Amino acid sequence: MYKRGPLAGKAYWATPGGAVEDGETFVEAACRELFEETGITRTDVGQQVAERRFTLPLPDGEQVLADERYFVVRVLDCQLSHEGWTTFEKETVADHRWWSLPDLLSTAETVFPEDLSTILTTSGIV
Repeated sequence: MYKRGPLAGKAYWATPGGAVEDGETFVEAACRELFEETGITRTDVGQQVAERRFTLPLPDGEQVLADERYFVVRVLDCQLSHEGWTTFEKETVADHRWWSLPDLLSTAETVFPEDLSTILTTSGIV
């Protein structure tokens, strides 16, 4: 939960992700962010299943144009790690969680992207 800025006081769940660094592809960024935020190591995340573009308010109030790409990564080991979290993530991220499709469809909690269950079903993943 954010303590300051436009997201102050808001609690939500979100898929792993973050900015693409200079010289990175979306796939490379997805692999790096997946490792940093979950401890899951991949050299490839497969084919993109969805994308969206929108204006995103950052915690400091700045507005940026977000260009998000979504990939599905299947894992056998459900163990998650926060060892790769940045100082900012350690201050703001409360927990990890695995969600089933029924959980996503029935939760009253905020989950980003808002249409994650639709992305999963229309892409043929579930």
